[in-house]
Amino acid sequence: MSITDSSSDSAKAALSSNSNDGNEQIKQKQRAIKQKLQRYLDSVTADKTASVSFYNLSPQKGSQAAEKKDAAVYQEGKLAVAANAHTAEVAASTFKLFITAFLMKEKLAGNFSWTTANQTGFNNMIVYSQNDYADQELATYGMSTINSFIANQGWYSPVFVDGQAAQTTATSLMMLLRNLAKGTGVFTNTSDQKYILSLMKKQVYRTGIPTGASEAQKGTTVQDKVGFLDDTNNDAGIVTLPNGQRYLLVIMTHGHNQSGFSGFPRIAKITKHIQKIVYGD
Repeated sequence: MSITDSSSDSAKAALSSNSNDGNEQIKQKQRAIKQKLQRYLDSVTADKTASVSFYNLSPQKGSQAAEKKDAAVYQEGKLAVAANAHTAEVAASTFKLFITAFLMKEKLAGNFSWTTANQTGFNNMIVYSQNDYADQELATYGMSTINSFIANQGWYSPVFVDGQAAQTTATSLMMLLRNLAKGTGVFTNTSDQKYILSLMKKQVYRTGIPTGASEAQKGTTVQDKVGFLDDTNNDAGIVTLPNGQRYLLVIMTHGHNQSGFSGFPRIAKITKHIQKIVYGD
């Protein structure tokens, strides 16, 4: 072996060692974040009156976060954590996300179009969380048809049972949000995806995830859908930080003598803490 060959092999070995060290450092940081987050989520769901699912998306391409040295720590899904997230809870108006998904499936099949009535209905359903349009579509297509669609997506079903409040899990809402955020599943039509997200960005009930996220870092934006019914307050959102970091979060709550919107500050507090654990101050 020549001196040149030996030097080359040594350089390759050094590079490989450095790469392995770097990968291990990334994994260690991911483990530390996940462990801290899991402990926190276990604590806020310990009395079973809350369900939480967190999923990190990769930073936006070309963003400040994507260019940082620690960007690899935030690879999609590597920090995902949940607690009590497979327990069926009252969906309240988050069920309208399932109606939305079903109608987008119908649109892909050519059975739904953006008539003026449908645009108005969607706007009222998402922005103002009004029930008329969702109830009308549910009656038109039938509970069994929509429940079958939901089951085929791998989401908790049945959501809709006659005479009962709609039910779902934080995990199912998270799976739907992931499709919506990434433009996959029934949300492959880019213009429809953007339209739905634009409605969620301007929905008017913003004391839950939007408040907590902006308290954690000013300038954070949220596209979300809330639900409130009796003592149930829920929020499911797509969150984007000013530096381009993104995550999905579902928080379902009940109990604690909640009524009206009184549980949303609890959701905001949990959101703020989660964001600080994962992304810092």
